[in-house]
Amino acid sequence: MKEFDVVVIGGGPGGYAAGIRAAQLGLSVALVEREALGGTCLNWGCIPTKSLLHSAELYTQMCSASDFGIEAKSVGFDLSKIVQKSRQAADQLSQGIAQLMKKNKIEVFTGDASVVSVGQVQVGDQVLVTDSIVIATGAEQKSLGPIAIDGQQIWGAREAMTPTALPARLLIVGAGAIGVEFASFYRALGSAVTLLEVAPNILPAEDVDISALAADALSQRGINVRVGQGLEALASVAGCVEATIKGETLEFDAAILSVGVAGRVQGLGLEALGVTMNQGFVVVDERQQTSVSGIYAIGDVAGAPCLAHKATHEAMIAAETIAGHFVQGLQRDRIPGCTYSFPQIASIGLREQDAGDRALRIGRFPLYANGKAVVSGHTEGMIKTIFDSNTGALLGAHLIGDSVTELIQGFTVAIGLETTEHELLETIFPHPTVSEAMQESVMLAFDRPLHL
Repeated sequence: MKEFDVVVIGGGPGGYAAGIRAAQLGLSVALVEREALGGTCLNWGCIPTKSLLHSAELYTQMCSASDFGIEAKSVGFDLSKIVQKSRQAADQLSQGIAQLMKKNKIEVFTGDASVVSVGQVQVGDQVLVTDSIVIATGAEQKSLGPIAIDGQQIWGAREAMTPTALPARLLIVGAGAIGVEFASFYRALGSAVTLLEVAPNILPAEDVDISALAADALSQRGINVRVGQGLEALASVAGCVEATIKGETLEFDAAILSVGVAGRVQGLGLEALGVTMNQGFVVVDERQQTSVSGIYAIGDVAGAPCLAHKATHEAMIAAETIAGHFVQGLQRDRIPGCTYSFPQIASIGLREQDAGDRALRIGRFPLYANGKAVVSGHTEGMIKTIFDSNTGALLGAHLIGDSVTELIQGFTVAIGLETTEHELLETIFPHPTVSEAMQESVMLAFDRPLHL
């Protein structure tokens, strides 16, 4: 039996960040992780998928190098090396997390954890006694009714990240961020991709303008985008996959299921302790406290949006609350979201379709009118800004285009500082950069366009 001030269950972006912050505040910390440090994000999500997408982007750029006067005798790719590179990146960063645990004197326990009582966590034959427990176990992929991932032709995210061969015909079920990213990767390497979404639009969490532009962009790349259509049946048959969609049976070489996630709580013993759940996620208050005193939850297990940076921010809130500090709760309207597809998508704040009767001023600036986008050949996309007509407050920003995930932080800071159009119009953006399009969008919202 060992005693700690805090026991964190889960070593992903939320869990390890909570442990580090608690240790910085002078608390003794134990962290329990049953797999590799870094969690799903680092090992089987954010990091390896971005490595795969970077390889696909490089391949695409090399194929079009002649447009810029660069001649290459031949361009090809080695799928096994692409996958190997992604695994190396994940391994390297996971080892870095292990070093951070040592640096911050956090004791790491490997195994499955269960909360046997308030203040006690069981890991194998070890009992960890503590005043505060932080649940950071992440989420697990949802199944689609009776359809099961078989690891052969019907894949989940892990199988989709480690293919041994490129499927000639690929079905992706679910066109959220994960589904769209996989569609971009496999299409760039040559697969014939069908992207299926039961909602009326792909990327249903995004602003309607961005969803529409994304659908057009994917279609232009040869992806068969089918929206408002559900999967009626899916089965592995004689080395292929048969899918029934709108009464029609189609054959594919593989299918990826990407239909959402639920909190990973099985085996933790939370419900027996009276921890309130809602639709598969742990319910928390603004300080990440669950319905049971002394038990906190952060990250994906605490509900949408299931984003690593949201988990990290919640980790700070939980750790500082446990240490007795007063902190501001999570402000959900200030959480940016990014999709690393081709083209990229990034957004924060109010969507136009959610404004109701609120009076708005909206600016839409196309990237084809931006000088840096023109010279780089990435003119596809738009920057959209949404302001309150009465106060001039920036309420939302929605971007689609090359590398826009590197621009969204500017709008994130602006919204965090409660910026109005005045500050954005007075800001000097460097030329030539794609970031100038951010200001041009603001200018359009207030009837002051310069380059459109």
